[in-house]
Amino acid sequence: MIPENAKKIWKLILSTGDELKDALPSHPNHPKGRNPYAHVSLEIKNKFGCSYKDIPDEKIPELLTYIEFLKNHPS
Repeated sequence: MIPENAKKIWKLILSTGDELKDALPSHPNHPKGRNPYAHVSLEIKNKFGCSYKDIPDEKIPELLTYIEFLKNHPS
């Protein structure tokens, strides 16, 4: 991914994390609460098999759709 796109995606991850604060269900492994930013980043890594920065530019539309899905379906 080119650096300009990586910056845009990171801002989207941050804003999605902001929206997910206090929206993620509690989990016994996280007694002080879950980190929504780490959640979004980890889910992206799980789905695409790499960090958001390593996703090819041609997959950005799919990445944007997935981030929107994460925002609308906190888990």
